[in-house]
Amino acid sequence: MLHIAKNSRIIGIDPGYGRVGYGLVEKKGNHISYLAHGVIETTKKKKLAYRLCEIDEEIGAIIDEFQPTEASIEKLFFFRNVTTAMAVSEARGVIQLCIYKKEIAIHEYAPFEIKQAVTGNGRAEKGQIQRVLKMLLNLSKTPKPDDAADALAACICHANSHHRG
Repeated sequence: MLHIAKNSRIIGIDPGYGRVGYGLVEKKGNHISYLAHGVIETTKKKKLAYRLCEIDEEIGAIIDEFQPTEASIEKLFFFRNVTTAMAVSEARGVIQLCIYKKEIAIHEYAPFEIKQAVTGNGRAEKGQIQRVLKMLLNLSKTPKPDDAADALAACICHANSHHRG
């Protein structure tokens, strides 16, 4: 069983192609500190290939600014709309390639695992996750939007994990 370095900077990603959530935390020993969170919104009227380029550029810029040492990405789960699933999968591939090219270790967690790690309940609702994140990261407000909160939750999941994803 491998474990995460005592000190690490983690980028969490909630993949999408219209909106990509990202969050960043720093772990020093057992202490986790908030760094940043937000969303990358792509140009809706542009073709998917253009939007994927936007995602690549933005993720690269965030990595360059914050210099994470680990990445935690939410795994995809069942989608009813195959077209949406394909586009999200393509965006997820672009995100992983961008992270890989920056030589950052990538770890993947299912939504259930992330919710379980943050709230103790694998079926927790968005509001519950946001309230727990606010408390855990000592934030003045609940992290929003949902995509960014989910990315922060992926960070917390990885920071508290003893396994490589």
